[in-house]
Amino acid sequence: MRKLIIALLLCNFVTSSLFADEDCLSYKVSPRVDLSAPEWTKSVVRPLRPMDMLHGNVTASFVEHYNLSATAEQIEDGFCIVLSTVDATVGYTDFLVQIDSRYALDSCEYNATMEHEDMHIRAHLSVVDDLNSEMSRAISYAANAVMPIFVRTHRDADSALDKMSAEVQNNPNVILMRQKVNAEQEIRNKKIDQNAGEINCL
Repeated sequence: MRKLIIALLLCNFVTSSLFADEDCLSYKVSPRVDLSAPEWTKSVVRPLRPMDMLHGNVTASFVEHYNLSATAEQIEDGFCIVLSTVDATVGYTDFLVQIDSRYALDSCEYNATMEHEDMHIRAHLSVVDDLNSEMSRAISYAANAVMPIFVRTHRDADSALDKMSAEVQNNPNVILMRQKVNAEQEIRNKKIDQNAGEINCL
């Protein structure tokens, strides 16, 4: 009998939560989305071991940060947490350039390799610039798909925001955006390497 009572109570709680979420739908708004690119830095290192790569190497760090804001609308038995704004920072931050230590600093070979790796950096940054409108639309679609969440107390608001953030980041439009950025940078960087010639410092 005790198990049955607990099951009934749990069922009633889930049902009431579902109805509460439905009550929150009337507060749904289209969130404002602001998209910006992060500031980036370039670091140069010279590995102690000789490098096999002809032109050195560059490693790029891609980041996505989503800062969500929401309003709390009071209803019977709790609050509706409603997503209102999404401040998104998406792009490349840190570039690590590796140049063969056999090239002396400021030598012809060193400078030619640096120029080549700078082309790769510009390629990464150009992808983010060129796809800015598409990324903004993808994040807007994702944010607009987030429904208000019912919570019992203000203390539950943070967990609601965490859930909303996960919904935005796992939205198919955002996943596709991420894949498109990666594919485009691979295409542009491959072209740079294909068009690169031998370093001629004679």
